[in-house]
Amino acid sequence: MSATTPLWIGTFPEAGIGTTAGLGEGVWRVDIDVATGALGEPRLVAATPAPTFVATHRSGRWLYALGEDVAGTVTAFEVTDDGDLVARATVASGGDGPCHLLVADDVLHVVHYGDGSLAVAPLTPDGALAPDVVASGRPAQVHPHTGTGPDTSRQEGPHAHFVAVTPDRRHVLVADLGTDELRRYRRGDDGLLTPDGVAAVLTPGTGPRHVAFSADGRHLYVAGELDASVHVLLWDAATATGTAVQQVPAVPDDEAADGVRRSPSHVLLSGDRLLLGVRALGLRGPDALSTFDVHRDGTLTAPVTQPLGGPTPRHHEVVHGWVVVALQDAHALVVLDPHGGEVSRARIPSPACVVPAVQHQSVTPA
Repeated sequence: MSATTPLWIGTFPEAGIGTTAGLGEGVWRVDIDVATGALGEPRLVAATPAPTFVATHRSGRWLYALGEDVAGTVTAFEVTDDGDLVARATVASGGDGPCHLLVADDVLHVVHYGDGSLAVAPLTPDGALAPDVVASGRPAQVHPHTGTGPDTSRQEGPHAHFVAVTPDRRHVLVADLGTDELRRYRRGDDGLLTPDGVAAVLTPGTGPRHVAFSADGRHLYVAGELDASVHVLLWDAATATGTAVQQVPAVPDDEAADGVRRSPSHVLLSGDRLLLGVRALGLRGPDALSTFDVHRDGTLTAPVTQPLGGPTPRHHEVVHGWVVVALQDAHALVVLDPHGGEVSRARIPSPACVVPAVQHQSVTPA
């Protein structure tokens, strides 16, 4: 029998983004065959409102799910030995519309699209929410932000969309779509954060959405949701700043000239390739996965696009060489081979993120 890896899938309400939370969504689990890329039968393991992003603890024994709503929440689920989820605590996320979370060194970080804030919730060494967080029902810290951008329909205020830890783990970065900034926070020994200015200011109207560091930590790749491009930054660890060195369109020039507005979503590095989900806005044009080769100097080639068999690639992950894409409005999870061919598909309502499960292991307190 072939080996399999379980995947956790977060979802929007079944009717899609912007509809009322609590109508058919939850966290799903599905196995992917390591050898063939075939998906098993998906199963709903936890019904919970708008878990649009999930993350796991390094022990594999905890999964954290957002509740993307005006009054945002975070729920800590314990993972049972048979792969089910048991909700142990739900607390306020600290802001409006949580959309991404990150676990780094037993600290949970949550960013909010609605009001642009960043929240910090310590965890116990085994992965549970810290007792003080559970007792208070809210994060230990909430960092607000202010600012605007030139696109008055999308940048009327701060809209934090992604949180990342720097390779040296000294800082946390927040991609703010509303202010065209990569905000910077200094990490303390206890995991709590101190605002530390701005690591990079992107071209006005970029709308930075998601980011990815190169394996050597020398470059940072930023998906511009509003300007439909990838921005390559040279990263200086000593000053924790990024300097722009290249901007590449999300799709080839001949495709960009077809009049279809495009909106990049998730960006991911896999070896010497960068993978970018690209959504076509409106009724024309295929949604696609764009692939860029990465040069030795960190810059990118022009993209090659692979049309996807359905609309709205929200998030993707590379699992054992297979590219697993959550097609939100196709209500499908698809698996692509390294050449972009589809090898498997499973129906899941409004999938929003793909996170490989971590094998259970014991954790020694630091």
